[in-house]
Amino acid sequence: MNKNENDSVFATNLNSESFFKYPGMLFEKKTGNEKDAFLKNGRQITNEHGDEADINTFKDMILNVVKLYLARNYTQIVFLAGAGASITGYQDDRSVGKSMKDLKASIKDRLENKKFLSLDTMASLCKYEYTNPDENQFDLEDFISKAESAQPFIGRSKNKYLKTLDQIYKVIEEETSYSYDERLLFHNRVINMLANKVVAPNKLTVVTTNYDTLFEDAAEKLGYSVIDGFSHDLNPFFDADDFEWNLVRDIPNLTTDELVYKKQVINLIKLHGSLTWTKPINGRIYRRNKQDKINQPNLIFPSSNKYMQSYTEPFFDLFSKFQELINRPNTLLITNGFSFGDNHISQMVHHAVSHNEGLSVLVTDFNISNQISNGWKELENLMNAGYSVAFLKATINELPFYLGGDLNEH
Repeated sequence: MNKNENDSVFATNLNSESFFKYPGMLFEKKTGNEKDAFLKNGRQITNEHGDEADINTFKDMILNVVKLYLARNYTQIVFLAGAGASITGYQDDRSVGKSMKDLKASIKDRLENKKFLSLDTMASLCKYEYTNPDENQFDLEDFISKAESAQPFIGRSKNKYLKTLDQIYKVIEEETSYSYDERLLFHNRVINMLANKVVAPNKLTVVTTNYDTLFEDAAEKLGYSVIDGFSHDLNPFFDADDFEWNLVRDIPNLTTDELVYKKQVINLIKLHGSLTWTKPINGRIYRRNKQDKINQPNLIFPSSNKYMQSYTEPFFDLFSKFQELINRPNTLLITNGFSFGDNHISQMVHHAVSHNEGLSVLVTDFNISNQISNGWKELENLMNAGYSVAFLKATINELPFYLGGDLNEH
């Protein structure tokens, strides 16, 4: 065997982690007891001197492939951010964001207060079975769905049961209310780099399932205007037509109808609501300042009922706008931290991929090797069938590197 064949055989015995996947192309790192091996399509990668590639050479190769994938002059760019886009892990002994495991642990801890029913009692009353509550091994969406649907059938404990369910919602609100820190989160870099790839009058559209205000805060620090479906009054209320507006100015001293579009403008579509949105007041939904305390903000909580809620105002308009955008020709959809476990959104993306020949999708996440949702697997099936879908291992803080930026480290 020659050197490359030996390396390939050695690499097959290691634990594998995918870094980039596309039809006919796979970059992966394989980890053993003594060293890491970096492979492209199963073969050991070497540098220009014939030496085994290190992590920097490996990521530079992936960067070049991603650049080619994104090289087309897309008319529309849509960035879809899931829960993982708000999580950084620890940096400088600080962290931002809660994983689903963290959220479930917080709920379990809160319900140990005797003012509420315990998690075990709630599960028993709503007939929800879970395997190991001590390890938080339960599906939060299924649990809340069971708890909601069981409300009419709770007997003597009903008042405390409802109080406990409200407290679960409150924990979710509290644990997903993050403050933006540009030293820890690079949302501003992602916004700026993607917005600069879009030619006016089109705008970058950020779509998120998160309740937090990280994208609004990041855009504000950049001096961007955010069009989020709310009017521009002193007391902004939801009006879906707002998405159709642009910020423009006349060209002075010229007799022309030509307009200059403000470049630093983005659309923001918050599919599951926001911590700054009120419930309907006199038929209108208002957006408040983040500093204002909103009792029971307008949110779609993780439960089976969220599909029914998505057909109410303002959510129907927001989902419709997202669906319309990804079905436009010459569109790039980039996702980050979204596991495609939300069936409603996943089906919209799957339909667009299979019916819109002008759509390209780049799925980015900290883990692209072991995702288990049916929505993720279906997207992989579409990739394998030759559709324009690629997968990249990258957190939101790593994305600027692959979008062409320089983070000074990989």
